Amino acid sequence: MRLPAPLLEGRLLKRYKRFLADIELTDGSRITAHTPNTGSMLQCAVPGHRVLVSRADNPQRKLRFTLELIEVNGHWVDTHTHRTNRVVEEGLRQGWIAELVGYKITPEHRYGNSRIDFMLEKGGQKALVEVKNVTLTCAQQVACFPDAVTVRGQKHLHELMAASAEGYRTVIFFLVQRGETTAFTPADGIDPEYGRLLRQAAAQGVEVLAYRSVVSPEENRVGVRLPVVLD
Repeated sequence: MRLPAPLLEGRLLKRYKRFLADIELTDGSRITAHTPNTGSMLQCAVPGHRVLVSRADNPQRKLRFTLELIEVNGHWVDTHTHRTNRVVEEGLRQGWIAELVGYKITPEHRYGNSRIDFMLEKGGQKALVEVKNVTLTCAQQVACFPDAVTVRGQKHLHELMAASAEGYRTVIFFLVQRGETTAFTPADGIDPEYGRLLRQAAAQGVEVLAYRSVVSPEENRVGVRLPVVLD
């Protein structure tokens, strides 16, 4: 999907209170930008990293600027978690996710006590797909999730296992934003319970898919599938 344009370049000074980032633009001016990401942004929210921000003209907004991309190891990383589902939805509708082609797509489906990102339907089959945004690496060229303990993410895995037991096709989909990565694995060192549950879910029939995104200052789209390492 297309990113907002034009984007302004700067350097990250600091990220704080989760949703705020101080940035120095290339013209030397300093701004505070909204940061749409509730995670730790470990490896990304590093002072000195090059960033791209968008500017809104809406006078009702408290902060005019939004942090869109951060450069890490020479690659642009999309830390804007509100965009993740739209990128995956575009991939579903365009047929770029080979395992999930040909389905009718309904975003934001209520199941149990959770709102699952997508309900897919085809030929009487119903599939639930939960999406996670991945911006962390745990080893050289190996992406991992989560970047902080996620009770909500653990809950989603429990819901997917329950749905699988009821006959749904179930998928946990990791959209990997790190362009240098060649594989995906759970971040056991950060949230061992999430790793345990992910392996349990896989053993009980939940499909684990990881796709690397293609990120540039102009767009973010679904790219190639990555192998998932659960051993």
